[in-house]
Amino acid sequence: MRNFLSIEDVPDPSGLVNKALAYKKQPFLDKALGVGKTLGMIFLNPSLRTRISTQVAARNLGMEVIVFNIDKEGWQLEFADGAVMKGDKTEHVKEAAAVLGQYFSILCIRTFPKLLDREEDYDEQVIRQFVKYAGVPVISLESATLHPLQSLADRMTISEVFTEKRKPKVVLTWAPHVKALPQAVPNSFAQWMKDWDAIDFVITHPKGYELDQQFVGTTSVIHDQDEALTGADFVYVKNWSSYQQYGKIINTDPSWMITNQKLLPTNQAKIMHCLPVRRNLVIADEVLDGPDSIVIQQAGNRVWAAQAVISELLRSNF
Repeated sequence: MRNFLSIEDVPDPSGLVNKALAYKKQPFLDKALGVGKTLGMIFLNPSLRTRISTQVAARNLGMEVIVFNIDKEGWQLEFADGAVMKGDKTEHVKEAAAVLGQYFSILCIRTFPKLLDREEDYDEQVIRQFVKYAGVPVISLESATLHPLQSLADRMTISEVFTEKRKPKVVLTWAPHVKALPQAVPNSFAQWMKDWDAIDFVITHPKGYELDQQFVGTTSVIHDQDEALTGADFVYVKNWSSYQQYGKIINTDPSWMITNQKLLPTNQAKIMHCLPVRRNLVIADEVLDGPDSIVIQQAGNRVWAAQAVISELLRSNF
């Protein structure tokens, strides 16, 4: 594995999940693997779980970690090829990424869509340019369209929790929100779930919130939330803005919030969310604080997912 930008970079997703589960049991199994190597973490937008879990993971492998909030501490970067830099951009990514590649063994990038121009966001210019010019392996800590570390941890959590000898039903449901949020988490979750033959996967959302077909594939999409939730073993709750009317909030129906009443037709479903979550808007307190919420376990697994990815990159490239 050269980079980790999406599931398409992973030769064996189930094997990577198993590696993450193994690290959870033995965090320091490979504590010398990264000795003498440095992980650079570059943030163009804020982070809590992704930043800290990846730092812990790298240190479990013996790596040094440097965090740089380039959006607050660095120069304004230009990403366009052939740009005449007469504006507010001080440095081109060609030099910035290449220099960072001189300093770090592995480079991690977190960026965010502007939600103004779909073509621009889905082109993934920022992370593509870092990959092109850094010359070292790159890990996505979330991009404009995908969040693969989150989805790996999600798949790990489902594998860990579900022990019955049948296929679990996993439902991704849209929920209301006060802000326009990107499609990165639902895109990525759909991508990792549709690849997994061991589950039955369904997506539910109001009409107008269809995700990009390249990530959904042939997954069943149901616009009736109650129908979709029937018989569910896992309910992954997440808001996203419209892909077709790009970046717009076109529905704020409060009845899509997940409550105990909503979950009655499920198979006592486990509740998942990537966090942070707006209580009593996206998910009710009674659900988040209830016995079937696994959001904290899910967040904890971010360490082991990151550790599995970093380990694979160290073994494959050094």
